[in-house]
Amino acid sequence: MNKEQVLLDSFCSFGIELNRKQTEQFLQYEHLLSEWNQKMNLTAITDFEEIVWKHFIDSVALCQSEYVSRETWNGHWIDVGTGAGFPGIPLKIIFPDCHMTLVDSLNKRVDFLGEAIKQCGLQQIRTIHARAEDLGHDIKYREAYDVCVSRAVANLSTLSEYCIPFLKKGGWFLAYKAGEVEKELKQSQKAVKVFGGEIRHAEQMIIRGSDLKRTLIFVKKVEATPKKYPRKAGIPSKKTNPVIIFMEEGCMDSKLRCFT
Repeated sequence: MNKEQVLLDSFCSFGIELNRKQTEQFLQYEHLLSEWNQKMNLTAITDFEEIVWKHFIDSVALCQSEYVSRETWNGHWIDVGTGAGFPGIPLKIIFPDCHMTLVDSLNKRVDFLGEAIKQCGLQQIRTIHARAEDLGHDIKYREAYDVCVSRAVANLSTLSEYCIPFLKKGGWFLAYKAGEVEKELKQSQKAVKVFGGEIRHAEQMIIRGSDLKRTLIFVKKVEATPKKYPRKAGIPSKKTNPVIIFMEEGCMDSKLRCFT
């Protein structure tokens, strides 16, 4: 089976039917990812089908959620700590009408992202080479977005300090987390509130062909973020106080979705 058919069949089994343009964009993206990965570390995953499932489909897993209205998806997005473009580029391919900003602190990765955007013919998408701790204080980007996504490896308290400042009041922070997250949700609830957010929903999915459990955490921005946040580089991950707050039953929705 050729790559195109693997791509189409995989997305179809997940409930997404790609059109011709989207198919070409994903194939071009994978080609560039594999090519650039030979000269810089972009991903440890190199098998095509695994890239499709563990990067592309994992990135767009929120398409299966009905928790946030579809109108939200056509707004202004920011992907914090995007790395090789996950989840931002796959989301942009699936939601072509959204405005996407990709943020990463490593200039070499930003160079790759720029080339991927160009070669895939993506519009209304830009890259920024910056640390989230610094960019979050820039008036051009602070409280300017409808949706913030992050698949970065950090605890929810730290990610919330990096991400929530970018959101307009009423916007959504969607954190992609792996494994069991119940304890992390309890520990981060107080910190999320300090930054102006409120944990509203957690939705778990099992990605086919892997042992990866992906949990999407939906955080609603309900208040303006205090001006002192985010703190300067390095402080959020060192000094966030993980106070355990036990959530009362029913205060947050949760759902398990399994795709096989």
